[in-house]
Amino acid sequence: MATSPTSGQLLVIIDPVARRTDGESVRIAKDVLSAGASTKVCLPDSPEEFARALTRRGSRRPVVIGDDRALTRAVTLLHRQRALTACVLSVVPVGGSLSVAHALGVPTGAVAAARAVLDGAERRLDLLVDDSDGVVLGSLRIPAPPTAGDTLPTDASDPYDPSDPSDPSDPSGPPWLRSLVRTLVPARPYRSVRHAHPSRHSSRHSLPSWPSRPVTAPPPPGPARLRIEVDGATLIDLDQPVETVSVTPGAPATAGTVKVVVRPSSVGAEAAPLQAYGRTVTVSGADFHYRADAAAAGPVRRRTWTVREGALGLMLPVR
Repeated sequence: MATSPTSGQLLVIIDPVARRTDGESVRIAKDVLSAGASTKVCLPDSPEEFARALTRRGSRRPVVIGDDRALTRAVTLLHRQRALTACVLSVVPVGGSLSVAHALGVPTGAVAAARAVLDGAERRLDLLVDDSDGVVLGSLRIPAPPTAGDTLPTDASDPYDPSDPSDPSDPSGPPWLRSLVRTLVPARPYRSVRHAHPSRHSSRHSLPSWPSRPVTAPPPPGPARLRIEVDGATLIDLDQPVETVSVTPGAPATAGTVKVVVRPSSVGAEAAPLQAYGRTVTVSGADFHYRADAAAAGPVRRRTWTVREGALGLMLPVR
């Protein structure tokens, strides 16, 4: 169901990662939005500032200019404030990972996405909510598949710092880098390093060198033994190891449900995947990691996801 927006006043929250990675697209989107509506622009530099701006939006419609993680952060905050059903959210995808926003129907390109904010219509989309108040906008995978972006630190609580382009050996750099330097390099008095060329003398050379290779997260384990329950019925039990589990929103004809596909582990001939539709999915067993949209999470031993039909109101182009 699509409806027209209720307010012509916009609160434009520009994620700092988007500002660093594609400042030109940010500028274009801001100009298009400012030309078509009354806008208040916020430039948060921390998750706390991001949350504060969203909380104080008043009657303005929030518009997030950022990547999938910024979109997920906004939806999570509104859900935890129990304000999601009364709010119409907009997003202009700018940054690194944009696949979730595009899969939801948000146009590619800053101009097209900004025009959808101004001239589009609200569409109510299903949302997957877990028992720890986390949200999934698109797909869920178990175990979490390895990606090039899975580097330590793996805690995604502050997604601003990991893409900070500052020199990691700079003591004024982001806190997580300074913390990781202290972890990787034993504490000892620094010694100045002599160089043959006088122009290379610098106080920065007295600092420990940063590893030339990124520290990657350990690879995921092999087949897992998990119990998968869909609406209380066991789809697969602990006696049969599984390779992957995927949970995705159902087709339009099955709104309010998710599609669960389990691929059992097999030796020799490939085992046929198991499939089910339902409103709740519970996974339990040995510690497991999972990937919800753009972020990896875990390990956990039990987690339940429930479909909230039409919980997310998103501005999308008129069909």
